[in-house]
Amino acid sequence: MSDAPIGLIIITRHGDRQGFYQDPTSYTASNTVITPLGEVQEHQSGAGVRARYLTPGGSSYMPTISAAVPNINQIDVRADAGGEGGVIVDSAYAFMQGMFPANTTAQSITLANGTTVTSPLGGYVYVPVQSVEPTEDYTLEGFTSCPTFATHNTAFYNSPQFLQVQSENMAFLQSLQPILGNRTISLANMYNIFDFMNVQNIHNASFAALVTPDTMEHVRALTNYHEYGVFSDTTPGGIGNIAGQAILQPMLQALNEFQNATSPVRLQYLGVSYKPFLSLFNMTQVPNTDIVDYASVLTYEVRNTSSGYTIRANFRNGTATAADGSDIAPLSMFGNPAGQDMPLEQFMSALSPYAINNLTQWCTVCNQTSLNGCDIALQAQAERASASASASSGGGSGMVSPPVAGVIGAVVALAVAGVLAGLWALWTRTRKTGGVHRVASPDDCSAAHSAELAKRQ
Repeated sequence: MSDAPIGLIIITRHGDRQGFYQDPTSYTASNTVITPLGEVQEHQSGAGVRARYLTPGGSSYMPTISAAVPNINQIDVRADAGGEGGVIVDSAYAFMQGMFPANTTAQSITLANGTTVTSPLGGYVYVPVQSVEPTEDYTLEGFTSCPTFATHNTAFYNSPQFLQVQSENMAFLQSLQPILGNRTISLANMYNIFDFMNVQNIHNASFAALVTPDTMEHVRALTNYHEYGVFSDTTPGGIGNIAGQAILQPMLQALNEFQNATSPVRLQYLGVSYKPFLSLFNMTQVPNTDIVDYASVLTYEVRNTSSGYTIRANFRNGTATAADGSDIAPLSMFGNPAGQDMPLEQFMSALSPYAINNLTQWCTVCNQTSLNGCDIALQAQAERASASASASSGGGSGMVSPPVAGVIGAVVALAVAGVLAGLWALWTRTRKTGGVHRVASPDDCSAAHSAELAKRQ
């Protein structure tokens, strides 16, 4: 069998964007926008992935995927449209431009009058991107509107270890006050401190001149500690891994599709923030506890080998540095050496028990009862349980099932109606009075009945 992958999952972080704020406990976020730098980062990243997977001679070339013009039946492209606004969706479009670049040959037609027409922007290739709204689909942002996750964060912030790290670094954090304005100085607010400084350090020359590399490195280290503590857990099923548990649903679905010879799906793209990376790394025992940089790429390659289906993980932290995609390097999973293929069945068996497979399950895990459709989902679940219980009790010995009871009830109703009609017929008769037919009243019936009894006596 060929060593070429038969299926590919691509998970990317968005590109450079303007600053934003996210609540340290609930992780509800404010909108922001992508920058031209971010679009370039994603476009270059997509081009590197194309060189690696869709170009003959690439290190993991996949000849089964249509490269000139994408076959939309082969690819599943989804992007988180939640807390960071359109940043992740825009990043997905830029990435797809690099992966499926403009093509004047494939995107041109000749009309009956001999005129040749080419798609706008030099043969721009349109790749559908499904924007995933967290209020309608939990899979790419399973951590927002999740009370259980917020409780986990509060417990982490109150833990002795966290308080010790905060105490040891409070003097350093307070030294940042002159450049942080009115932002809260605490380890719990560390990501917002880092995000502000990181964005300013990239885009504001005056700010960059005030901050040393050592300062930024210290800030980054504290942020890594903070975010890994929030988006990981001691067990794969812990609520700290909610971002990974949620994204497993579309991933496992794609892995099943890849093994189905009748399914056309060969490629899945998931555009997300940094959070699912941390949880997935924790759940798959990847030795990486740092938040990933803009435009990072994680790929899972599936192969059909003589010994069965296998999976291989690869990762690049940050923007592309190699045009051929060779900077996307093998990654260690579950303690195996980097680059070593793992049986796909083993990979799926290790993760499937922790996947959140539907909205009702997410609502239960998060203890969410009203938002994101949980009120409807949980009510439907309760009604199904009630109906099932009724059906079970109706099937016991000596009991009549609901359908049979309905039929019996209908027959009884018809019988009663017949008896009443017969009685009314006995009471009713017509008499000719002055040529006019009159319906006998109940009193008439009573009098006639008395006369008849008198005759028999």
